Amino acid sequence: MGGAAAALLAALGSGLVILLSGVLGLAATAVGVWWFLAHRGPLRVSGAVLAVAAPLMTLVLYVAWGVWVNAFVALGLWGVALSCARAALRRPEDDRKALMRGEPAEPPRRPVLIMNPKSGGGKVARFGLVARAEALGARVVLLDPSAPSDVAGLARKAVAEGADLLGVAGGDGTQALVAEVAAEHDLPFLVISAGTRNHFAMDLGLDRADPSRCLDALTDGEELRVDLGDVAGRPFVNTVSFGVYADVVQRPEYRDDKAGTALDVLPDLLQGGLGDRLDATADGTPLTGQQALLVSNNPYAAPDPLGTVAARRIRLDGGELGVIGIRVDGAAQAAELAVLGNRATGLNVLTARRVEVGGAPGGPGGAPGAAIPVAVDGEALTLPTPVVCTLRPRALRVLVPRARPGSPLPPPPLDWRRLTRLAFPEEPAAGAGNPWDPRTS
Repeated sequence: MGGAAAALLAALGSGLVILLSGVLGLAATAVGVWWFLAHRGPLRVSGAVLAVAAPLMTLVLYVAWGVWVNAFVALGLWGVALSCARAALRRPEDDRKALMRGEPAEPPRRPVLIMNPKSGGGKVARFGLVARAEALGARVVLLDPSAPSDVAGLARKAVAEGADLLGVAGGDGTQALVAEVAAEHDLPFLVISAGTRNHFAMDLGLDRADPSRCLDALTDGEELRVDLGDVAGRPFVNTVSFGVYADVVQRPEYRDDKAGTALDVLPDLLQGGLGDRLDATADGTPLTGQQALLVSNNPYAAPDPLGTVAARRIRLDGGELGVIGIRVDGAAQAAELAVLGNRATGLNVLTARRVEVGGAPGGPGGAPGAAIPVAVDGEALTLPTPVVCTLRPRALRVLVPRARPGSPLPPPPLDWRRLTRLAFPEEPAAGAGNPWDPRTS
């Protein structure tokens, strides 16, 4: 940080110009992003233009004034400082938890794998999953894309015929249905990352770029014990979404345009607190008037209030649900949410073993038995209130390859107080000794 300041001072009088123009450019970019996210129509288009033009104009001014070298050096040094700060805040135990490890497992003798040829844009055919699985001794059941399939029924039929392992190449919703059957019969479950997002596979540390590598578990695998979620008697492996989150998934265009659908719904959340409200209780803690609520099978490491696309769960065996609730009562609180993220007052982040969700009094789903939209692992459903979410700790045996890439840990939040304490540690009291000194331990 000192180097960044020195780079500005080296420009003498121009240092102030660099700083002020940079702040103004950043503010204009923030305004553009806000217009883009919180509005529709011409104002959204103007926001997109401003968000792109503001940093470009700042760069043009730096070049015109001949101070671009100092500006880029200062920006680069500031980036290095932030990287060092995050590295200092990372705890060693976090790295040790980055990849769950299990017990060595014997190869299954009669594995049955259910594959959805349509999932992930045709990954089953693109990666030759059927031929590879059959070469490894597995029986493959291909779903018919032209007709609805009873996936759980197919899994139960496979168990009745002697399967000693169940696996799925498909989306997370399909994974959950077969996982429940595997848990019921205490059979190992194989996840093949042939879906679109593959959140469950990511948090297991599996290779999402090449789903065929997941089949290595059939010959060289280890077994993990992970938790399995339950919402109103239906299993889930990732998340259950309510309110604005569920409204996005309920829309018919969501399947073909996830990002565009989310952008169309966001203004209802960010503009002055519009949208239906939900009341929930998490282990006795009331969450009233929430516009969006997300319940996850184990908490996310870095809760993202506007989605969990890039988020991940470090553990899947912690025995607790993660809960993220959003309540926005006005434009000021919405702006705070956009700027502060998980430190905003309108965001509730907690863990619980039981979550009960109903509509707010007088609103949709307010009366017991009334139906509300719910998204379970990305699948759109309508369930009667109250909707109860629980967890079955370590109920699912998951077979994974011993050699798997894992997934990167999210960077720790910048805690400036803790960073200051690390940089300037307090002297121990007289006679107390240094707890980090091996001579006194």
